[in-house]
Amino acid sequence: MSPTEAVLVALAGVAAGTINTVVGSGTLITFPTLLAFGVPPVTANVSNTVGLVPGSLSGVVGYRRELAGQRARIVRLGSASLLGGIAGALLLLWLPSSAFDAIVPVLIALGVLLVLLGPRIQRSVAARAESRGGIPDHGVWWVWPAVAATGVYGGYFGAAQGVLLMAVLGIGVADTMQRHTATKNVLALLVNAVAAAVFIGVADIDWAVAGLIALGSVVGGQLGAGVGRRLPPVLLRAVIAVVGIVALAVLLV
Repeated sequence: MSPTEAVLVALAGVAAGTINTVVGSGTLITFPTLLAFGVPPVTANVSNTVGLVPGSLSGVVGYRRELAGQRARIVRLGSASLLGGIAGALLLLWLPSSAFDAIVPVLIALGVLLVLLGPRIQRSVAARAESRGGIPDHGVWWVWPAVAATGVYGGYFGAAQGVLLMAVLGIGVADTMQRHTATKNVLALLVNAVAAAVFIGVADIDWAVAGLIALGSVVGGQLGAGVGRRLPPVLLRAVIAVVGIVALAVLLV
């Protein structure tokens, strides 16, 4: 890798870390960049996953203020993400890559739709929950299995995992979009870390590539926290939808 290519990979890591912190789908920047520079697809995939984990942690740190008071929620939903991520990583080893090809675009499209319709659906969910004593802090009953299912998806594939998580949290958990973003970052970090651990154990990592992406994504995580925190709820919802639509278009093309 030439010095110019190394700089571009690091910059792609910055962009991916920024997008991952606000929404998700940063892989749609780093992965094609690595392929363009001649990194083999499998090596690019696993090295990219490992490299983006520090950026995910950086995003969590950047949103630490919004995590205040969410310890019990994070522990409960984090267990779902952890178990789901492990299952997804194991499926990655056992199933052919074509197994999820048909369902991935459907899931992303559904996630975008749910994000856009989130406020209306959330009001309906809240009204029903009110008759049962209101929405618990950790969300309605189906949030845990939905987060676990998203973890399976994230451990296996990962692109636009954040869109799906924001849809689940925005509908089933009563809180602000900014606090949901902070929760999403923690849950996505758990899933990505599990997948990275599996890859480190069974695959060949290009540590130079992973290191460059890690450095860039750590910077991007902090930038994303600064940008995302300034977005009003409606605009943040729009950004999530746009990123999800772009991810869908890339996958279909």
